[in-house]
Amino acid sequence: MACVNFGMAEKGVNDLPRELRLLHTRGSDALSRENYEYAIDLFTQILTKEPANYDVRKLLRAAQLRKAGGGGGIFKKLWGDAKSSPLIAKAQIPLHAGNFAEALQIAEQVLNKEPQNSAAHRIVVEAAAAMELPKTAVLSLEVLMSTSPKDRDVAIKLANALADTGDVVRGESVLAALSREFPGDTELSQALKNISARKTMEKGGYDAAAEGKGSYRDILKDAEEAKHLEQENRQVKAEDAAENLIREYESRLQTEPNNLKVLRNLADLYTQKKEFAKALEFYAKIKATDIGAADSSLDKAIAEATSRKFDHDMAQLDQTAPDYAEKAAKIQADKQAYQLSECQKRVERFPTDLQIRFELGQLYFQMGKISEAIAEFQKSQANPNRKVKSMNFLGQCYARRNMNELAVRTFESALKEKPIWDEEKKDLAYNLGSVFEKIGKKIESIKQYEDIFAVDSSYKDVGKKVDDYYNNQGGEAAA
Repeated sequence: MACVNFGMAEKGVNDLPRELRLLHTRGSDALSRENYEYAIDLFTQILTKEPANYDVRKLLRAAQLRKAGGGGGIFKKLWGDAKSSPLIAKAQIPLHAGNFAEALQIAEQVLNKEPQNSAAHRIVVEAAAAMELPKTAVLSLEVLMSTSPKDRDVAIKLANALADTGDVVRGESVLAALSREFPGDTELSQALKNISARKTMEKGGYDAAAEGKGSYRDILKDAEEAKHLEQENRQVKAEDAAENLIREYESRLQTEPNNLKVLRNLADLYTQKKEFAKALEFYAKIKATDIGAADSSLDKAIAEATSRKFDHDMAQLDQTAPDYAEKAAKIQADKQAYQLSECQKRVERFPTDLQIRFELGQLYFQMGKISEAIAEFQKSQANPNRKVKSMNFLGQCYARRNMNELAVRTFESALKEKPIWDEEKKDLAYNLGSVFEKIGKKIESIKQYEDIFAVDSSYKDVGKKVDDYYNNQGGEAAA
């Protein structure tokens, strides 16, 4: 069974036990004396035992950056990414298994050597989000934002993480600046609207917005209710805690039927408990309000809950039953039909939102509707934040239609947009190599595989492809 990390409040130096405070003092002294290696070792020891301690992680990040002298040049970074790929892959295992503290620990091993490694920072962000550590996420998101200042996804995550730390104003400013640069990006515009609404909620309280009353914080009567408020904001995964919160929230609804935050928490909790009918009922109540109708994140939550219901129904099937295959195929077909219909409705509602166009293209692609997928990806590539991904899908679509020369040109154009050898660039090069291989251009094909091999010899089957090519070359020479 996977180990699940519960949400935890971020801590400071004063929260450390005595023996770890001593390590902190020694680490701080080492940092001030520019003994960065020793400081990193001491801070890492502390975080292994106290992963939620933000003050220590902030000092660790400072030591990492100072040791690297600002992170080094692009060639150093490229070589570093290649060397660190085994650790990145290793960190993905506990991350996907729910062992978020372990994933954090492995990611920090990478950052100890390469403090600007984007893959490691993305692991930190994902693990920190799951552990309810927004300030920890902000540390890495700020690094990612500095290296990719026009990355919309990073900007939105940074803005929301800042809001979670209480700095809604700064989060809003991050999105406002990017929105001015990309005025036609509807998803970015919607994210800005959402966080601006959140700022309003923070000022007047969610209840105030729903009922026209005073701040929600104003009605906190004692420390026990403050404790309950903190518990509300956590992703509760323990069944007993979930049941207790559900009972508390449903009791509060008797006197606060229009409390949207309570309704949302109930919907999320019922989704976690896989009681999807109840979850969707509460989501629908929120959706019926003016605030809910304008909340795009609610549409996403409803779609995800419905999709999870299909997955749950699939998991309940008896795999030994003679009609298992038939029933499983029907559930899968129903799920795809729902996802497609839901996405098509959003496209109709927001026809200029290129992010939704991209999502629709992905659904068409997965369903084998290649002509329809091509039409959507051709539109979504106008979104600068989805340009390369759209081109990657387009190239695959063209290849499936045997429009191989067009596929080659599309992949080559996409590769020109990628100066750094990240996972996306490796995938593009591999796809290009596959098309060359398909049409019999062996030299062009192996060139792509060799480029990937040079930075990541373990990527897919490039090692075997390169070895087979040169083994065959030796055999041909001998003949």
